[in-house]
Amino acid sequence: MHHSIRRELRPGDLGAIIEHHGLLYAREYGVDSSFEAHVAAAVARAALRGFPRDSEAIWIVERDGRHAGSLALTDEGEGVACVRFFVLDPELRGMGLGRQLLGELLETAGDTGFDRAVLETFSDLRAAAHIYRDHGFRLTEEETGPRWGRAEITYQRYELELLPHESGRELSRVERS
Repeated sequence: MHHSIRRELRPGDLGAIIEHHGLLYAREYGVDSSFEAHVAAAVARAALRGFPRDSEAIWIVERDGRHAGSLALTDEGEGVACVRFFVLDPELRGMGLGRQLLGELLETAGDTGFDRAVLETFSDLRAAAHIYRDHGFRLTEEETGPRWGRAEITYQRYELELLPHESGRELSRVERS
């Protein structure tokens, strides 16, 4: 199964990101269209302020010429990078692709000079949470209640203090010796 990853935004990508979240999350987690609206609002806010700006990045995954996933780094100001719009087709999961993309995002964030990375998710996304924790993210907020057409969802916020990528590499070389 061939997939490709591109790092530039093309016409139609923003709509595909929104649609992908809407369809996939409804099927897998039982959310309603208000979840898609939540994603659409976040995509629109980023796009209207010029996403991706120089300090930001996008990863679009395609399989057989069709949208199959996405990941974005947005600049929230004050040295904070946000991990957003992270979704992969089920057929592309379990191959290390999500882990690879998140690693690239964090490397980019470190190289760009961000101090901290944050992300929002919900507790049902257990495999994703595992990847976040493996990359050093820690859970900083949890709130359970009715959301997106479900009686109960546990919304979560994760944070990670970033080291500049170069100094991170120096550190790992020292640890190896």
